[in-house]
Amino acid sequence: MAIIIDENTKAVVQGITGYQGSFHTERMLSYGTKIVAGVTPGKAGMEVHGVPVFNTVRDAVEETNANASVIFVPAAFAADAVFEAVDAGIKTIVCITEGIPVHDELKMYWKVKDSNVTLIGPNCPGIISPNKSHLGIMPPQIFMEGNVGIVSRSGTLTYQIAYNLTKLGIGQSTVLGIGGDRIIGSDFIDILERFEKDKETDLVVLIGEIGGTDEEKAAEFIKDMSKPVVGYIAGITAPPGKRMGHAGAIIEGGMGTAESKIKALNEVGVEVGKTPMEVAEIVKKKLKR
Repeated sequence: MAIIIDENTKAVVQGITGYQGSFHTERMLSYGTKIVAGVTPGKAGMEVHGVPVFNTVRDAVEETNANASVIFVPAAFAADAVFEAVDAGIKTIVCITEGIPVHDELKMYWKVKDSNVTLIGPNCPGIISPNKSHLGIMPPQIFMEGNVGIVSRSGTLTYQIAYNLTKLGIGQSTVLGIGGDRIIGSDFIDILERFEKDKETDLVVLIGEIGGTDEEKAAEFIKDMSKPVVGYIAGITAPPGKRMGHAGAIIEGGMGTAESKIKALNEVGVEVGKTPMEVAEIVKKKLKR
């Protein structure tokens, strides 16, 4: 039983008739993900790659018993898409959309928390449990089934580190990008808690980046974990006060620097690799013990 999604996950794609929604639906289907419905208002009765399209998430859920949603809806409508999924009884939502206004993200955050729904993202690459299910935009061919969990704020680094692990013959239990925005549905601690309880995960890789204090807070939680955690922090050479890529990646008042994050992680016994390849090598060494 993987965390969050597995071979029993039945997903609906919100925004399936758009270019991104259609393109990634085809990729997810070819991976074996159970995409049972698509939703685009006004397009009911259509099919996309053999997937039936409905006007509302509620209609899709009633017809197909979908229990997860992946959202490819433009930023202006993404919060409404999340609300609609929650109100239809969906329990796992992956929101790929980037550029969502912060006040919308705040509303999304409270909506999912109050409804006890798991939201991954927004502005994230999604989640994959290798050989079981994949919701999002990750390149599935680089992953391999195994016992290492990966949780990351960065998309591309997630792929790089997973690929390096796979090259060393080390598979992954679940890999997910939590998103790079200031306000996200699931933070490091939410996911670390799940990995700690997951029987299929023996070690966790945490990929952080400069900005905010999420990694420092994660370090506090890691202190009480029984499973080893290996870290990587992106943005070591970033100049202070400059936003680097993600909305959350800005250093303010000495907080959120790569140094402060690495120090916090080191203090609770997390070995932090200097390069993605070094991270994979540390994992290999720790799994042998």
